[in-house]
Amino acid sequence: MKTKILFLMMFSLALFSCSNEEVAGNGDETIATSLPIASGNFWNYKVYTAATTSIPESWDNDKLYVENDFLINGITYKKMKTIETPIGFYSSTLNENGLRVDGNKLRVSGAVTFDAGLPTALAFEVFDFIFLKEGASVGEQLSTTNGSFTENVGGYPLTFEYTLTSFADGTLTSFTSDGTNYSDITKTKVVLNLKIYTVQTISGFPFNIPVMDAQDVLISKQYYSKNIGLVYNKTEINYTLNDLPSNLNVTLPIPTTGSQTQEEFLDTYLIN
Repeated sequence: MKTKILFLMMFSLALFSCSNEEVAGNGDETIATSLPIASGNFWNYKVYTAATTSIPESWDNDKLYVENDFLINGITYKKMKTIETPIGFYSSTLNENGLRVDGNKLRVSGAVTFDAGLPTALAFEVFDFIFLKEGASVGEQLSTTNGSFTENVGGYPLTFEYTLTSFADGTLTSFTSDGTNYSDITKTKVVLNLKIYTVQTISGFPFNIPVMDAQDVLISKQYYSKNIGLVYNKTEINYTLNDLPSNLNVTLPIPTTGSQTQEEFLDTYLIN
């Protein structure tokens, strides 16, 4: 995968531990129709990555489809797959994972993964994470998962504390994406909050050195059309590192600031 999101170049990791605030329930009387997941359904997306000071703008394509039923912890899901290695954030996070409808909610289980631009991927292992809930109030928190990990970056042990959260983001009667008008829109938002620090020994004593204060570094805003699925997604990456004390003589192979925008537009689709 060649995702060109600048911030993700910070990571060389594979993360597989988390906890979800919400777990599977009995569902609601209404049935979610924002993402039809019958076997054989597919969606083709145009993926636009904006230019930065280090990379040119680019256009790519993702092809996401619903494969077969399979079990995770005894619960039946539909497996989502892509034809080729995905580029966009949305297809990357669903590829090889399980989706299921739980009343008016859509839940995902598996490794929510996207390329870090380095040898290993950034991945959050989730179980029944709610990424969409129809009829929810604007700003309502749907699911959250958090944890921490330590990774050696440029010879320094960096500890990352993260929280991945989804929120209801309102509805629209219509929305135009890439020249096509869609109706009955449900919006959802996924936010990654991150804090980074390192432990350095000074005069024989260990000290926590804050590399980056906790901040929302990734925000994905997703638009779903009833009986069609995701029609548009905008993912924005922004971060600012702290100024490290000069007496520590610590130089990290990470840009001090980063900003990147990626958009995914529904092109063609088939719903059974």
